[in-house]
Amino acid sequence: MARPLRIEYPGAFYHVTSRGNEKKDIYKSRGDREKFLSYLQSSVERYKAVILTYCLMTNHYHLLIETPFGNLSQIMHHINGAYTTYYNVKRKRAGHLFHWRYKAIVVEADEYALELSRYIHLNPVRAGMVAKPQDHEWSSYQFFAGFTSPPVWLKTNLILEKFGAKNSQAKYRSFVEGLMGTEYESPLKGVVASTLLGSPEFIAEVSETHVCSIQPDRSVPAIKKLSSRPGVDTIVETVKGAIGEEYGLWKKVRIYFCHRHGGMKLKEIGGIFGMGDAAVSVTSKRLLKRAENDRKVSAALEQVRELLIVEP
Repeated sequence: MARPLRIEYPGAFYHVTSRGNEKKDIYKSRGDREKFLSYLQSSVERYKAVILTYCLMTNHYHLLIETPFGNLSQIMHHINGAYTTYYNVKRKRAGHLFHWRYKAIVVEADEYALELSRYIHLNPVRAGMVAKPQDHEWSSYQFFAGFTSPPVWLKTNLILEKFGAKNSQAKYRSFVEGLMGTEYESPLKGVVASTLLGSPEFIAEVSETHVCSIQPDRSVPAIKKLSSRPGVDTIVETVKGAIGEEYGLWKKVRIYFCHRHGGMKLKEIGGIFGMGDAAVSVTSKRLLKRAENDRKVSAALEQVRELLIVEP
């Protein structure tokens, strides 16, 4: 089985999930859930974890967490390890409680923390456990929505401050509950190599800083996906061979793939194509939007993706 890539650095944000072994329930009583929350608290006290959002389901849980000291592995070893010990002793059992590897996605917080918090808080509603998110006692929604005061170890302000100083809790309730009863796209759909969630610039920066120096490992395919990005020359020649030199589309497609998959900053791309930083981003986004309704553009992008061997 492929191993997940663990990227750890000070100040990193993560969406973390961990499931019960064989998808079995990991909480069997109110006391179990209370004990688990106590380990979230002790991870803050001992390892300086910053817990932004949580939701305890039946056979898994979700966390949105920041690691000021770049020590996610230590934090997760404490949370899952301590809870497993408690659970096993209480029930006179032995062995694994959680599936052997938790899943941790590095998140660009400015872009995705708010969306992920909503996604996490709506989990019990999507699963049919409750009708409204406030009806699920075992998530942090009750604190964000202002129904009760948060514990000192939960940092709701990092997300609520995005709604301004006044009525932030009421605005957050509207933000979350406004999606109830509607079909919406999971923010996790944009995850790259099962490891990173963020803008192309964020993906490129984290890959260059924290992935490219790691030795390739067949058991960790994400390393290859994130470190082997196509260069400008490869992108230009591939686009030329795939769709010819029809100027308008050709140039835009080159800009799009340099932006999305070239691992370059906006300033670098702008210098290559003689345009400003903002124009690069706008051109890329507009082309992707155009592809939704233009079969020619959609086919061109898909053809180039296949030749470059990159994900959408």
